Amino acid sequence: MSVKSPVETEAGLQPFLHDACVTLYAPSFAVSRPDGQFERGVDGFYHADVRVLSRLRVAVDGVPVVAAGGGLEGADGALFRSVLRGVAEATADPAVTLTRRRAIGPGVLTEALEVVNAGGLPARISLTVDAGTDLAAMERVKSGTATAEVAADTFGDAGLGWTDPDEAGTTVRLSSSPAPEELTAGPDGGLLRYDISLAPGASWSAELVVTVADGGPPTFPAAEPGSTPWREPRLRSADRRFDRWLTQSHLDLERLLLADPEQPSDLFLAAGAPWFATLFGRDSLWAARMLLPLSTSLAAGTLRVLARRQGGAVDENSQEQPGKILHEVRRAGLELPDHGLSLPPRYFGTVDATPLWVTLLHDAWRWGLDPAEVAALLPHAEAALGWMRDHGDADGDGFLEYIDTTGRGLANQGWKDSGDSIRYRDGSLATAPIALCEVQAYAYEAALAGAALLRAFDRPGADEWEEWAERLRSRFRQRFWVRDEFGPYPAVALDRDKRPVDSVTSGFGHLLGTGLLDREESALLAARLAGPHLDSGFGLRTYSSAGAGYNPLGYHVGAVWPHDTAIAVSGLARAGFPEAAGQLAGGLLRAADGFEARLPELFAGYGADEGARPVPYPASCRPQAWAAAASVQVLTSLLGLAADVPGGTLTVAPGLPDELRPLSVSGLAVAGSPLEIAVPVTGAPTVTTKAAVRVDTR
Repeated sequence: MSVKSPVETEAGLQPFLHDACVTLYAPSFAVSRPDGQFERGVDGFYHADVRVLSRLRVAVDGVPVVAAGGGLEGADGALFRSVLRGVAEATADPAVTLTRRRAIGPGVLTEALEVVNAGGLPARISLTVDAGTDLAAMERVKSGTATAEVAADTFGDAGLGWTDPDEAGTTVRLSSSPAPEELTAGPDGGLLRYDISLAPGASWSAELVVTVADGGPPTFPAAEPGSTPWREPRLRSADRRFDRWLTQSHLDLERLLLADPEQPSDLFLAAGAPWFATLFGRDSLWAARMLLPLSTSLAAGTLRVLARRQGGAVDENSQEQPGKILHEVRRAGLELPDHGLSLPPRYFGTVDATPLWVTLLHDAWRWGLDPAEVAALLPHAEAALGWMRDHGDADGDGFLEYIDTTGRGLANQGWKDSGDSIRYRDGSLATAPIALCEVQAYAYEAALAGAALLRAFDRPGADEWEEWAERLRSRFRQRFWVRDEFGPYPAVALDRDKRPVDSVTSGFGHLLGTGLLDREESALLAARLAGPHLDSGFGLRTYSSAGAGYNPLGYHVGAVWPHDTAIAVSGLARAGFPEAAGQLAGGLLRAADGFEARLPELFAGYGADEGARPVPYPASCRPQAWAAAASVQVLTSLLGLAADVPGGTLTVAPGLPDELRPLSVSGLAVAGSPLEIAVPVTGAPTVTTKAAVRVDTR
């Protein structure tokens, strides 16, 4: 009987990422082994959803190269150190080391190699660089589908090149300085060989530069250098884990910025690397909303990027409808036949992006977005509100629901969009059309936000939307609330037959602070969120550990999503439950520390009582925009920070746990003016700003 190799066994499966080092400068990024090698699975250098280099292995003939340390430096750089075992060693001490320093730019990967002989004997080695590419589209990489190697050519005496067979295809060049002693190329890639002789104390260096010439215009180009639309936040707290988390998040968010080719000054955040390095309506909206205390410019850019692509017609294939905000934009669509997915390049299969767009516009206005910019977007807000009424509520029952009518799209179209995410307490799956509990909260909040905007800008319809919201609130109370042995709670959804889907989920956190619930209802949900079935000690499980079908490694049925927990922290703080908010925030700090300050898209729902460190979800994006933005959301929530620039007020009502004080933060902004806040051990905040607002410290 033969035993398959690990690579053969994993063919056709989504590659794991939990031990990968990801460096990025969107729309480009590199994924490598912890030692820096590109050699298997998802490894490679990517640009605009194409893997432009799938193999980059550095080796020394006849010598074990053993990783000794290194890793991420910031967001767009990394350093890897290795020992060349047995070379020039006169004692048991290592003598010769190899350092790889990586830097990513838009369409450029630079790999600086340095060999140092710190021993007392001369060293002579032959170092090789093995490079190749499959020019695979991202969906093929993600599905684990093997792609044939593209033949390499040489150019000059110091470079390798690859060209997509398509006439308008991608061209890749790898150049070396200095030129190698030997350069070969063929159908299986290329090889560069360097003969290196080092006296004691000497060093050798080379630089490899990989450049990409895209076959066509990029879907979304990189943001211009220096165009980050927010100031650098600087946090100094009694818990250095919080400081490190915010710093790394800021660096990652900068490098996730992309521009609209139709208006390059309008920036937004790509959802995450490697799987989602493009525009996703829901993700970009939530991330921009979480970052409002840093800047309204990102929110304005995100709103305009999505408004330009707002639905204007009915198209079943793409799920487009008038006024609807899209789900995602990809270069060439998404084809995953084994998963029954076939999405067009511009896909609208989301039920929540449209109300979230309206709420972001309202919140940006409250944080001081220029009224002229707000006014210019109001027709899009009116169209989005109209979608909620005319299309989002397809059957006229007063709730927003979704169904994939194509059979090729996303079966679930809320943020928990995996096929098994919406289920009953007994583990059975709900049948569409499905009306999600959190989407009703988004719609309620959006209706009131829209009414406030319409009234403030002297446009008709405010009364109508306030009445619509009140009817929704009343219907929600009548139809969604169910009971188990612990008491009443809202079902995660209503199914096709309008039956409550009675599982207990993290969706509770999205309801709090929206106004949909009263004080007593909010208290019931706060207690649930703080209880052991949802709170893992590292953040909220998406699905109660007491529910049938709970899986700590289930994408939406037990795993922890940092942004989801941060939304709950915000909701708890807004609803007046600071202790529960602090409890969940503390879990995220523990998780951030366990992931070296770069929180992933999601991680396993194992409890803190089951292990001292969080367990990765192996295929999770890292970094992910809304996971990084969660750091700002948590800080905002614990500071009790809220702006009402049109009303002339800024509220700072800290609910900081004792272990975070003293705390000071700079780099915030309100109405375009810098904002600094300091909270001493005693808890009475000091607020510094030149914005024309009255500061209410309560």
